[in-house]
Amino acid sequence: MRPKIALLAAFLVAACGGEGDPTEVRPGTGTIRGTVTDNTGATVANAVVVLSGNAQPSRSTTSGGAGVYTFASVEPGTYTLTVTPPPGFTLGAAGTLSVTVASGAQADASAIVLDRVPVGEWAQRTGLLAANSEFALAEANGRIYVMGGYPASRQTSRTVQVYDIASDRWQLGPELPQPDNHGMGAAVAGRIYLIGGQLTDDQEGASAVDQVFELDPAKGAWVQKARMPTARSGGVAVVHDGKIYVAGGRVPRGSDFAVYDPSTDRWEALPNLPSQRNHIAGAAIDGRIHIVGGRLGNGLSPQKSDAHEVFDPRTGAWTTAAPMLRGRSGMNGVVARGCFHLWGGETPAGMTPDHDYYDPRTDRWTSLPNMPIPVHGVVGSAFVDGLIWVTGGGTQIGGASGSLLNQTYRPAVSCE
Repeated sequence: MRPKIALLAAFLVAACGGEGDPTEVRPGTGTIRGTVTDNTGATVANAVVVLSGNAQPSRSTTSGGAGVYTFASVEPGTYTLTVTPPPGFTLGAAGTLSVTVASGAQADASAIVLDRVPVGEWAQRTGLLAANSEFALAEANGRIYVMGGYPASRQTSRTVQVYDIASDRWQLGPELPQPDNHGMGAAVAGRIYLIGGQLTDDQEGASAVDQVFELDPAKGAWVQKARMPTARSGGVAVVHDGKIYVAGGRVPRGSDFAVYDPSTDRWEALPNLPSQRNHIAGAAIDGRIHIVGGRLGNGLSPQKSDAHEVFDPRTGAWTTAAPMLRGRSGMNGVVARGCFHLWGGETPAGMTPDHDYYDPRTDRWTSLPNMPIPVHGVVGSAFVDGLIWVTGGGTQIGGASGSLLNQTYRPAVSCE
């Protein structure tokens, strides 16, 4: 049975003893007192409870160390309680509770049930052959392709490192036709695509390219394909229905959005990404393209976005969804068991180990325990054999900290 916590509310219209006692209760009013506990009876702190309704101003409080919260001087009438769970918990079937406070009487209420988020497992696999960050990644047929990027020296690489998941072994693949960093990677029908990127480590994207290269692993050679409508780097590629959607990029190409059809080798420009951004993440969920987060400027700009914009290929229109829990850039993400996982990246304060997931059923983000070693600078991930593959990446802000890391995460939560 999965663990849960219940919000057990005893609503009293007189002053109560214990933690959170009101210091003053106006005559003719009452006091609401409740306790947040888990299913074993242990108390839970830091649940935010909001009281609203009865033509009164909204009020909020937080459960204390003993799980107790109180509202003093509550006018008689009917109210709504809304609960925001602390990290590690989500709302159950009901997120609100209606309660009536009558003068001189105790108001009873059913419990609001919060679900404890299942915790997954982090682990390490065999590290890369060469330290790397700011590279493109794609997976096909159980193999992960790490394309280009650069190590701490910031010398842009043509190297392709190929990881075989089944054997936990790396080998070198066919070199790229030219050096590339900040490219966008994708896989369609067993073939690997490297899209755009830049030739040098300049922070303004001045060396960005519009070139597209395709690798058929069976043939072992890169082939140039139709060029993107614009040259750009630092965007993200998302595969949906056999096509590759490429969004964003370094200024001034942060709003660019186009789709590539490998079957016809043709590009089509699409309506601009509403919020120009770079160093972003994306995923295809339920037939729509989700683009999240990113940096608003070039270089090490402290301007980070929490934007979450969604493109529907059927209507050709953009809409918005729940923003990320905080603005960040350089993070990476993938859909696993129906949830859109997002991890790592940079914030204005530096590297972040945050690991969150988005549930498309509820349009809500939830925090998971931090990743053990935060990374940034990887575009693309894979969910294979029940594991999320978090390969390579920089371990400090900026581009001079490429690593050999090959982390994995086995998700426990499901959004299916």
